[in-house]
Amino acid sequence: MLATLRTAAVFGVEACPVQVEVDVSFGLPGFTMVGLPDASVRESRDRVRSAIRNSGFEFPPHRITVNLAPADVRKAGASFDLPIALGILAAQGAVERRAINDLVVLGELSLDGAIQSARGVLPIAAAARREGLSGLLLPHANAGEATIVGGLDVFAVRTLAEAVQALNHPTTFSTPPPGIAVEAASVPDLADVRGQLLARRALEIAAAGEHNLLLVGPPGAGKTMMARRMGGILPPLTFDEAIEVTSIHSVAGLLPGGAGLVQSRPFRAPHHTISNVALIGGGGQPRPGEVSLAHHGVLFLDEMLEFHRAVLEVLRQPLEEGSVTIARISRSVAFPAKFVLVGAMNPCPCGFAGSPERECRCTPMQVDRYRSRLSGPLRDRLDLGVEVPALPPDVLGQTTAGEPSAVVRARVVAARQRQRERYAGTPVSANARLTPSMMAQHCRLDLKSVRLLSAAVQRLGLSARGYERTRKVARTIADLDGANDIAPDHVAEALQFRMTA
Repeated sequence: MLATLRTAAVFGVEACPVQVEVDVSFGLPGFTMVGLPDASVRESRDRVRSAIRNSGFEFPPHRITVNLAPADVRKAGASFDLPIALGILAAQGAVERRAINDLVVLGELSLDGAIQSARGVLPIAAAARREGLSGLLLPHANAGEATIVGGLDVFAVRTLAEAVQALNHPTTFSTPPPGIAVEAASVPDLADVRGQLLARRALEIAAAGEHNLLLVGPPGAGKTMMARRMGGILPPLTFDEAIEVTSIHSVAGLLPGGAGLVQSRPFRAPHHTISNVALIGGGGQPRPGEVSLAHHGVLFLDEMLEFHRAVLEVLRQPLEEGSVTIARISRSVAFPAKFVLVGAMNPCPCGFAGSPERECRCTPMQVDRYRSRLSGPLRDRLDLGVEVPALPPDVLGQTTAGEPSAVVRARVVAARQRQRERYAGTPVSANARLTPSMMAQHCRLDLKSVRLLSAAVQRLGLSARGYERTRKVARTIADLDGANDIAPDHVAEALQFRMTA
C-alpha cells in the first residue's frame, strides 16, 4: 500500500515543499529511505519504529520504502519523523486517508511517541498559505508560531496517537489560541548614565537613522553601559519587521515553546572569540549567524579590536547590503541582516591614551598596531564615532538622573515616522538605507552646506562613501530637529562625529 503526505524543509528563511511517499509491500522486512536524506533523517527509522510500537500501533513486518521528493534536494533535521510515521500507519490502514495532500505535517518523535518541537514553523506556515493548503499538523509547542499566519487550520498535537486522531477525526480539534508574544528582558534606562552628553547624542542619532556607531574611550568610561541601553530608545517593531525577526529566530530554534510573534528588537552581543561562521552564518545546512539574529536590532561588539581581524572583515557585506548570501554547491541561501552595529574599543592596548589622569605606557608602534586591527574599509562604514572620556568623581556622584530612555525614544520614534512617510512606497525605511538615487532627492544640500562638506573632504580625506554617509547622518539630524531641509548646522554636527570615526 502507498501513502503520501506533505511536509517541508527549511533553507535559509524559506520553506521548500517536500512530498513524503511511503510504500509498505510484502517481502523481507526492511526500512529503506531514499531522496537524499542526511544522517539525522536516516536515524528517524529507529525513532519511528519505537514511537509506533510505544503508541499502541503495530509496526508492519514488511518491506518499507520511504521517498522524500524532490530527490535532488538534501533533507536535514528530525521534523520528518511525524510524516514518515503517519505515512506508515496510513499505508496499513490505521489512518483512514492514504493521500493527505491538504495538510503540511512536521514534528520530531520521541521513542515513547511524544512529539517534540520543530524549527522554522513560521516560514513553513507562510509557504503553506501561499500554496493554498488548508492547514498544518504540527507539535503543540509550535502552535503559537503557526497561528501568526492567518487562513490556516492548525492541528496542534502532543503525541503520535493524537496526530492519528487529528487525521481521522479533524472536527474534534480546534485551532489553538495565538501564541504568547515574546518579550525581551527589561532594558536598563538611559537615565542611569551620568554626563556623556556627546555619546548620548550619538546614540540618539544612531537609533533615529539606523546608523553604525563606534564608542572610543578608556576602561570604565561607560561605553558598554550606554550601548546596552540602546534597545530602550529604538522604536517598536512594525508588524512586517516582527514577522521577519520571528522567522529568523524560528529557523535558528531560539523561540521558546508556545511563543508567538517577537515584539522587541533583538540585541546581540557575541563574545570576541566568536568565529566568522558563527558571526555571519553558515554550516553544511546554513543557519543564521549573529548578524542575522540581530536583524532589525543591534549588534554590539564590545572590545571590538579584540575580535580577530578576519571576523571583523566579514561584516563589510552585510553592513553595505543588509543581507548575507551563503553559497553551497547545491544551492545558495540568503539571510537578512539589517542591523545597527555598535562597537566599543579602547584608544590603545592599555586603554589610557590621551587620558589626563592616567599615564599611557604603550609605545607609538603598539598603538598603531592595535588600531590597525580595525581596517580602513570597515572604519569607513561606521557613520558615527564618539570619544567617551572617563568622568570625574563629582559627575559620577551626581544624584540627579539623566534624561530617561522614554523621552529620547519619543524623539527617535518621531524621526522614524518622518522617514517612513518620506520613503513610503519604497523598500527603504531609515536614512542609513538610502540608495544613491534616493539621496539626490532627499539629501539635497544648500550652497553653504556643500562648501562646508567639500572643505571637510579636503581636510579630513573623506572617501566617497564617507561623503555620502555624512549626508545621511545630516539628514537624520535634520529629522530629529523636525526640519524638512538639511542645514549647515546639521552637516557640521555630522562632520563632528565623522572626525572621530
